Amino acid sequence: MRPSTLITNIPPGLHVAIIMDGNGRWAVARGLPRAAGHRRGAETVRTIVEASPDLGIRTLTLYAFSSDNWRRPEREVRALMRLFRTYLRAETKRLLANGVRLTVIGRRDRLEIPVRSAIEAAEAATADGTTLHLRLAIDYSSRDAIAAAATLAAGSAGGPLTAQSLSAALGGADAADAPAPDVDLLIRTGGERRLSDFLLWECAYAELWFSDIMWPAFSAADLAGAVADFHSRERRFGGLVAQPVEAPAARAV
Repeated sequence: MRPSTLITNIPPGLHVAIIMDGNGRWAVARGLPRAAGHRRGAETVRTIVEASPDLGIRTLTLYAFSSDNWRRPEREVRALMRLFRTYLRAETKRLLANGVRLTVIGRRDRLEIPVRSAIEAAEAATADGTTLHLRLAIDYSSRDAIAAAATLAAGSAGGPLTAQSLSAALGGADAADAPAPDVDLLIRTGGERRLSDFLLWECAYAELWFSDIMWPAFSAADLAGAVADFHSRERRFGGLVAQPVEAPAARAV
């Protein structure tokens, strides 16, 4: 069954962000090295990217490597960097064929040259994709991104800093055209219940959906379930939903 058959009347244009947590724990629970979990997690990325357009998702932001992840063992960090390079090179043709535009957000100055080159090549090759905008957050910190954007916006605006100018500055790689829209739905796998410095500004009114499923085991059906739950919620953005006016009760004669 295709995921889109689980939901009817899907409005297009959703921005879904995912904290892909649980790769290492998934592997350890199976007696495998943590790197095996990250490799399996990369396969899940492919599954979720392919399922997203049918679910009305037009922007998909995946938290691949936080700035705090540099604290992990050097061996694991090296394995992750190799995986990023391999994924970008191997998947570019598939992304291009499916109309997926890829951009990477986060710092690049601390990445190895082969990783940076793979990012730039993938971004250039897929720049015209319109079916889905896939954003990978690598060496990313939301606090750092907000601080950098505030500095940029304040310096270029020549006036007071506004929410609109800050949002535009946060566009990062998207600044050449339009910044990515605010997040509609934030998903975190792996059982944890926190944001971990991910898209804090963009998630101001995001609906949150937490799953105990480890990322390598997360499926297209799980994504469809999260999107269906999102559509069942009432989003008020700080306001009130108009209540129906009740007819006055009939008076006894």
